[in-house]
Amino acid sequence: MATPDMLAKYDMTIGIECHVQLATLTKLFSGADNDARDKAPNTAVNPIDFGLPGMLPVLNRKAVELAVKAGKALNAEVARTSRFDRKHYFYPDLPKGYQTTQMYHPIILEGYVDVPMPDGESVRVRVHHAHLEEDAGKLTHYSDFSLVDLNRAGTPLIEIVSEPDIHSAAEAKAYATELQRLMTYAGVSLGDLYQGNMRFDVNISIAPKGATELGTRAEVKNLNSFRSVEKAVEYEFNRQVEILEKGERVVQETRGWDDAAGKTNSQRSKEDAQDYRYMPDADIPPIVLSDEEIEKIQAEVPALPSTYREAWAALNLDKSVVDALLAKRTYAVLLSDIQQTAGDDAARRVAHWFASAVGSSDEDATIIATNFASEDYSELANMVAANELSSTAAKEVFTELLTHHESPRTIAETKNLLQVSDESAIDSIVDEVLHDPASAQSIKDFKEGQEKAIGFLVGQVMKKSAGKANPGMAQQAIRKKLGE
Repeated sequence: MATPDMLAKYDMTIGIECHVQLATLTKLFSGADNDARDKAPNTAVNPIDFGLPGMLPVLNRKAVELAVKAGKALNAEVARTSRFDRKHYFYPDLPKGYQTTQMYHPIILEGYVDVPMPDGESVRVRVHHAHLEEDAGKLTHYSDFSLVDLNRAGTPLIEIVSEPDIHSAAEAKAYATELQRLMTYAGVSLGDLYQGNMRFDVNISIAPKGATELGTRAEVKNLNSFRSVEKAVEYEFNRQVEILEKGERVVQETRGWDDAAGKTNSQRSKEDAQDYRYMPDADIPPIVLSDEEIEKIQAEVPALPSTYREAWAALNLDKSVVDALLAKRTYAVLLSDIQQTAGDDAARRVAHWFASAVGSSDEDATIIATNFASEDYSELANMVAANELSSTAAKEVFTELLTHHESPRTIAETKNLLQVSDESAIDSIVDEVLHDPASAQSIKDFKEGQEKAIGFLVGQVMKKSAGKANPGMAQQAIRKKLGE
């Protein structure tokens, strides 16, 4: 591996192409089912997907509308006229022999994404364009033959092409993460990386610091997790630095990522645009959109992540809490509802509960949304503020609230979690503890200035009250009685 001194001599430049599967019911040019999950091979297909003679494509209007929504999420202009082209690169998993895409007149023009970084700063990554295209099928290779599954063939995608504005592995990961949020919040894609709803092709080049020209790039294909984006960039940076330090030349090529080994491997030399032999597709008319149509479609786009970040700024949440909430749009919507109805203090408490207790699966989010009632969470926050529940007990009630539509007070009473905050009752328990011979040493230590000793005494109060005493009030009473 390259040494830190070697790495410090070079700058890294990264551009990312992101393939986003659109959340349509049917494919881009056929009426076949667009959901290939758990389906037997070659069952989510029809004659258009098989490329049979005489079968003409019919453009899916919903895919166009989702692309227009993606344009808003990317702060980009939407083309009033866009067209499809044929890409005649050999696709063994596309029976018609070419891919239908948009080379010369894409539907989404220049835009940008402001990417929040872990240190609180923001990096702006420009978007060169984004175009509509169809996905290919899937090949499974065996020792002496291959099988093809065309379930994904014709799946509608938009490919988002960034400018080379990314300069570290951390920025690459953050950009990929924010893209996923933008596409799911806008309703463009389900965004499930495990199911391949989004895939990242990362172009990486390095050059000596201060150089005016970019180095030769390598493209790492089909990364399907934020972690793999980060790790692939780190590996490629090291690999390319080692090559240049040896006085050798970086080859322009396509590389794959081996997640288990943590390294990239060469797949093929990188083709240039002319090798794909693009030509206009005569079977598909151009997409013509009016200003009114674009405005109407984009008006349906719900609040995006930046809107929630701005609203939550008053809550002074740690970035890790914000990221946990933004991981699922459902949670962001629920917290905003609580903030609007119950105020910032209640929302701040609920935000931390959500961040520490909820799962990230779609099933979890659906169950929580089904049982959600903002007034319940607001009441729970108020109970904590009124010292009726300890923070530990509140988390237990919160967890129960996520899956059961009952009032938090009912849950707390059923589970015997309500906290004793009656001053006279706590004074009585404190007196018992202070007169217990087992407390004598701790009392002596505390009076001699050993602050930690009070922890034992508070613990004894909590034990005698079966965990119901308000620990803050108990400590205050102990200090008062010991003459502090």
